[in-house]
Amino acid sequence: MPDDPVPDAAHLPHAAARPDAAHLPHAAHRAVDPRPADSLPIRDVLPELLAVLDRHGTAVLTAPPGTGKTTVVPLALAEAGMRVLVAEPRRLAVRAAARRMGVSYSIRGERHTGANPMVEVVTTGVLLQRLQRDQELAGVDAVMLDECHERHLDADTALAFLLDVRDTLRPDLRLLATSATADAAPWSRLLGGPIVATTGATHPVETVWAPPARPVAPPHGLRVDPALLTHVASVVRRALAERDGDVLCFLPGVGEIAKVAGMLGGTVELLQVHGQAPAHVQDAVLAPGAARRVVLATSVAESSLTVPGVRVVVDAGLAREPRTDHARGLGSLTTVRVSKAAADQRAGRAGRQAPGTVYRCWSAAEHERLADHARPEIALADLTGFALQAACWGVPDAAGLALLDPPPAAAMSAATRTLRALGALDSSRVTGRGRRMALAGVHPRLARALLDLGPEAAEVVALLSEQLPREAGDDLVEVWRTARRGGPGFAARWRQETDRLRRTALQSRDQEPTPSTRPAEPPPSAQPGKPPRSARSGGRGDALDGRAGRDEVLAGMAVALAFPERVARRRGGGYLMASGTQAQLADGARLQTAEWLAIAVADRPAGSASARIRQAVAIDEETARLAHPVTTEDEIAWHVPPGERRGDVSARRVQRLGAIELSATPLKDADVRPAVLEGLRTEDVLTWTKQAKELKARLAFCHRALGAPWPSMDSLVDLADQWLEPELSRARRRADLERIDVATALRRLIPWSERLDQTAPERIEVPSGSHIRLDYTNEQPVLAVKLQELFGWVETPRIAGVPVLVHLLSPAGRPVAVTADLASFWRDGYRSVRAELRGRYPKHPWPEDPLTAQPTRRVKPRT
Repeated sequence: MPDDPVPDAAHLPHAAARPDAAHLPHAAHRAVDPRPADSLPIRDVLPELLAVLDRHGTAVLTAPPGTGKTTVVPLALAEAGMRVLVAEPRRLAVRAAARRMGVSYSIRGERHTGANPMVEVVTTGVLLQRLQRDQELAGVDAVMLDECHERHLDADTALAFLLDVRDTLRPDLRLLATSATADAAPWSRLLGGPIVATTGATHPVETVWAPPARPVAPPHGLRVDPALLTHVASVVRRALAERDGDVLCFLPGVGEIAKVAGMLGGTVELLQVHGQAPAHVQDAVLAPGAARRVVLATSVAESSLTVPGVRVVVDAGLAREPRTDHARGLGSLTTVRVSKAAADQRAGRAGRQAPGTVYRCWSAAEHERLADHARPEIALADLTGFALQAACWGVPDAAGLALLDPPPAAAMSAATRTLRALGALDSSRVTGRGRRMALAGVHPRLARALLDLGPEAAEVVALLSEQLPREAGDDLVEVWRTARRGGPGFAARWRQETDRLRRTALQSRDQEPTPSTRPAEPPPSAQPGKPPRSARSGGRGDALDGRAGRDEVLAGMAVALAFPERVARRRGGGYLMASGTQAQLADGARLQTAEWLAIAVADRPAGSASARIRQAVAIDEETARLAHPVTTEDEIAWHVPPGERRGDVSARRVQRLGAIELSATPLKDADVRPAVLEGLRTEDVLTWTKQAKELKARLAFCHRALGAPWPSMDSLVDLADQWLEPELSRARRRADLERIDVATALRRLIPWSERLDQTAPERIEVPSGSHIRLDYTNEQPVLAVKLQELFGWVETPRIAGVPVLVHLLSPAGRPVAVTADLASFWRDGYRSVRAELRGRYPKHPWPEDPLTAQPTRRVKPRT
């Protein structure tokens, strides 16, 4: 993932999911390899590389870390007369590479002019913006995409656009993709150019396998087994004792860095490096240390930059990846095992300046089971920004783009729905508003808030476009006020981004249609992306200026416009979002008494159905209505209340804000028949008396034995019009259904041409004269009768051609035999039954010849 996505914080579908915050403002020029450029291994392949680019126009350069590809190759291309644009995935790499080469650089909100006008270094995000403004890239002869193996989404997108430009507008444009791994064949096929490889490893790195002595629990969500962190700290101490030089330790997140730092104590100088680290700490990392150091870092340190003095790497073997719940519009970070490629990148940090050692906190056998490469960002991330870039490029479905991996269909569908809701897409075509949103340099959601609310919203949008500090509380307004009070690090970046966004909003306002040419606006609820005029810049007096707590109102409106599906109302012990997702504040949160919230930052922890609210703003219902369309609909359904098992007919006129119910009034004359039928389908609503159950069983037997016109009892709801009228027409609630005489209603299903008592009689007369009830609940009708009542009965009775299954009972009514062939029983089975029971029941007749005996239901007469 690009530029250290601050692994402990919520990974969200806005610009903070692509934070470029990990940068070293003033010390990058000191992070240099002390060897002269002429001695770097990349020099050996420069003639071949220039020749390949001259012949083919495209090439893939593979070079291990530390060979000089980032800084030597651009200058070599410039010396050959080319004006070169170098794209890096992180701000840190942009500054360091530009200052090392003495060239210009551009990052979001910052531009520096260097001494060499032939080379400019930019982030891949800036490159995308430039391509959208100028597809021909006038004044550029060659573009170098560095570290393409990291598979950042912006880099993949920029390369796809560049290949399109080369195919259609600029066949002379040279494209070079560089990778620190040797697996470059896919890139070669994509670019259509050869692979140029340099294999000169700078220094050897010894691998020491250092797994924990006892098994540790695998990571789950953000949780890392404390036993593993204890082990990592012990491995760091071991490395300090066994090897010379500084130690660089890779951990998955800020929390793990803090815990390991606490375990290491004051043994050596400790530096904690991540996207939120203060500038002076980042400066210190890239400056040579006077004393021995331990640098605890997230994956930001995997990049091609050299950390001076490092001779040892300790790798915990974990990283953080985003997971996006496209259905809910929520994201989260999860802890995963590193890939083999990432492990190699980390190990390479130890051999940049001298031979080194990597201590891997897992076994060699575990290493073989690691994935070869990390999953590309396009497969994991929120694709709303990507979809907007593609739409502005003219390929809204991205199907025509030259991508190594196609975007997942579900993610693209969710992104397209979001863009339509924001007013960026009209059907599948990008709107003028969408183009202005794409050029704002922030996530489309935040661009929507910026364009709707104008320059005054720049501070809030800037706040949301950066990864918020780890210690930030749940009240976004308080976080905003803290940033205003100033300080280094986050506050400085926030002010810089605020200035850029304010200029962007002013430029966008100038580009909007004038009142004389602007088409008539439909009502706010019918026009995605357009709040009422009172909430927009230029006419906001009633909505903002006239209310107390102007900060709260502005922040609440900005967040609600950016994330309308996250407008939430208190329900039970938590909140219900407009999207239908439950959300919870942390215990003791400042906002826990608010009735309404606009949720700015939220995630869904692994295994949890509820979202976790990180930052939000307390709002009122009016603000919620301004940001999210309110619908009114008649709801007629069979409704089962939460926590209940029994439903009933619900007929209401309901006003909703998404999934949040605002009001409801009963509907008295509504057609509730569909709801009643739904209740019959989903619940056992009818009152089934014994008589009704027996009748249903007889009808079911007739259908099994004879088929049509006897109806199936498996689809009674489908036959409701035939047997439940007129009761069904009068039923308006559950109680009406429960009062129906089911037995009487079922008789309406008997075919007019048939007689049920003849086809499947309720009772059958046996030789004793008794009329015994038949049981039709099984496949065969069952006749349960005392054995003495059947003396002389040889032929087994049949019902509708089906032999009756006779259960022969003892005088006490207990089964003694079951048969569908009475003649066989009298011949073969009766003798053993007689021998067993005659002594037990001496008052009852047990003749030797049951076929000639008189059937009876009485005991033997007295003698």
